[in-house]
Amino acid sequence: MLPIALLAASLLAGPVSTEIALPAQPAPLHGTLLTPETPASAVAVILPGSGPTDRDGNQVPAIRASTYRLLAEGLADQGVATVRIDKRGIGKSAAAGFDESKLRFDDYAADARAWAAEAARLTGRPCAWLIGHSEGALVALQAVRGDDDEICGLVLLSGAGRPAGVVLREQLTALPEPMKTQAFAALTELEAGRAVADAPPALAALFRPSVQPYLISWLPLDPAALLAAYDGPVFIGQGTTDLQIGVVDAQALAAADPEATLKLWDGVNHVLKVAPSNRAANLAAYADPDQPLAAGVVSDVAGFIQAHSPAQ
Repeated sequence: MLPIALLAASLLAGPVSTEIALPAQPAPLHGTLLTPETPASAVAVILPGSGPTDRDGNQVPAIRASTYRLLAEGLADQGVATVRIDKRGIGKSAAAGFDESKLRFDDYAADARAWAAEAARLTGRPCAWLIGHSEGALVALQAVRGDDDEICGLVLLSGAGRPAGVVLREQLTALPEPMKTQAFAALTELEAGRAVADAPPALAALFRPSVQPYLISWLPLDPAALLAAYDGPVFIGQGTTDLQIGVVDAQALAAADPEATLKLWDGVNHVLKVAPSNRAANLAAYADPDQPLAAGVVSDVAGFIQAHSPAQ
C-alpha cells in the first residue's frame, strides 16, 4: 500500500491549469495556461476561429465541441504546454473588445504575437508555437509577417488556403438572384477597399456598415501568399469531411510552402472530430463536448511540434 503522502501526490498528479491575463488596451486579455505534469518540451498558443469563439472552442449554444480544450489536454499529455485564449470581446476578454467599427484583422495578429511572447516567458521556453484553427490559421499567418524570434513555427488546422472573398463567394453561390449578384458586387467593392452603402438588407449581418472596415482589412489577405513568405516550420492539418474548409485549401497552403508538412485526416470534420459528410450527422459533432478529437490529431500535432522545437 502506498504511504498516504505518496497516494495524495499520485492523485494530484497531472496537467496544471492556470488562469492568466495579458496586459492590453483597453482591458486585459484572458486565457488558460495548461502545463504538463513533467517539464514542457514546448509551448503553443491556440488561436480561435471566427465569431464569438471562446478559449475552449465553443460558441454556446450553437457550438459546444470544446475542440481547443480537448486539444490542449491532449497536448499536455504529450508534454506540450498550451495557452488557449478568449479573444477580444469574447468571454473574460469581453472588456478588451473594441467598438466593432474600429476593429481590424491586424489587431488579432498583434494579440497573437503578444500571447506568444507571454507563453514563452511563463514556461521558460525560447519561443512559442502558434496553433491557428479555422480563421485562427490566417491570424497566425498574419502574425508572422515580420521577423519574430518568439514564434517557433505554425500549426494550421482547418485553415483556408485561398482569400476569404473566394471562399465567401463559394458559400454564397446558393443565394437567389438578385441577392447573389448584389452580394458578389459588395465583396468586390470591399476587396478594393471601398465601403458599400447599398448592401442588400437581407445580408445586413454580413455587410453591416460597422463591420465593413474589418472586412476591408481581412478580405484582401491571401493565406497562400502569406505562407510562401514565411520561412519557419509549418504543419497543415485538414479533415476530409470538413463542411467549411476543403482539402483544396490545405493543398493550396501546401503548394505555397513545399517544405510544410501536410496531414489529411480521413473522415474528420471542421472541429477535428470523426464525422460523416452527411450534413446533419457532421454538425452533430459540433454540439458534443464528450466526443474526443479524431485519432491522430493530437499525436500528429504534438509530434511535429516536438520534432521542430528548439532546444531549451
